This record gives sequence, C-alpha cells and structure tokens, in this order.
Amino acid sequence: MTPLVKIDRYLRRTQMPPTKFGRLAVNDPRLVGDLKRGRIPGPKMLARIDAFIGNDGA
Repeated sequence: MTPLVKIDRYLRRTQMPPTKFGRLAVNDPRLVGDLKRGRIPGPKMLARIDAFIGNDGA
C-alpha cells in the first residue's frame, strides 16, 4: 500500500484535514498535497508517517 493510500484512509477514518495531518505527522502542512503532485517521501519521512498513523495520531 502506498503512503498516500494509507494517509487517505486515515484521513477518511478520522475526518482530519490533510493540512493538519501533515503538520502533526511530519511538521509539513503541504505534505498530502505534495504527495498527490508526485513528491516521493524518503525513508525517514515514511517512518514518521507510519508511526503517526500507527499511533492513531496520538
């Protein structure tokens, strides 16, 4: 599953806006929009995204 699919599912489940997700997960409110435009996250960013989603954003 791609990071964007994971994020989209998380956003739908939690009703969280994409900018808030980016800010809380990796301190980048443009993250989701950039991913949709083709940004490729590095391994550290992928780990931060997975950790945030895995902890339900807590």
